[in-house]
Amino acid sequence: MTDDYQSNSAGIEDGQDDKQGEGLPFIARAMITGFAGGIFWSLIGYLAYVLNMTEISPNMLLQPFLLGDWKNGPIGNFAGVLVIGFLSVGTALVYFLVLKRFSSIFVGMAFGAALWALVFFLLNPIFPNVKTVFELERLTTITTICLYILYGVFIGYSISFEQNELQSKKKGSAST
Repeated sequence: MTDDYQSNSAGIEDGQDDKQGEGLPFIARAMITGFAGGIFWSLIGYLAYVLNMTEISPNMLLQPFLLGDWKNGPIGNFAGVLVIGFLSVGTALVYFLVLKRFSSIFVGMAFGAALWALVFFLLNPIFPNVKTVFELERLTTITTICLYILYGVFIGYSISFEQNELQSKKKGSAST
């Protein structure tokens, strides 16, 4: 290695900051967070379904729209996970537009609980194979509420953390 060019273990020249993720606009990072959160938490939901902790599987989204028995098996559940990932991008955008300035974990918890109420109370008639909230087993209700709250905390904390980091950098660069 020559003296004029030295690099660290990440392959970045000395004097350059490691600005990971700064090439993407904040809204794009929020969308990626939403997609990743939707995939991750719906896979956890599928695991809860496989372990008989809930009666509801990710393929519930496919039931009213697609024909065929494939949607009832593992392929249908993984397709449901993918659909949830894409729908979660919209959910993350809603959080981004409305709640990103709040950095409390309780805002994310309330967001997740509100999503649960939206899905299980307002959107329930769309899903013919899903019982009403009052007909579901107690374990299913508790498990799904917990999953939605954890999802809300994941989305909320990730987006709010990024917002706070951007604000800190703006304040830091304005004061120098």
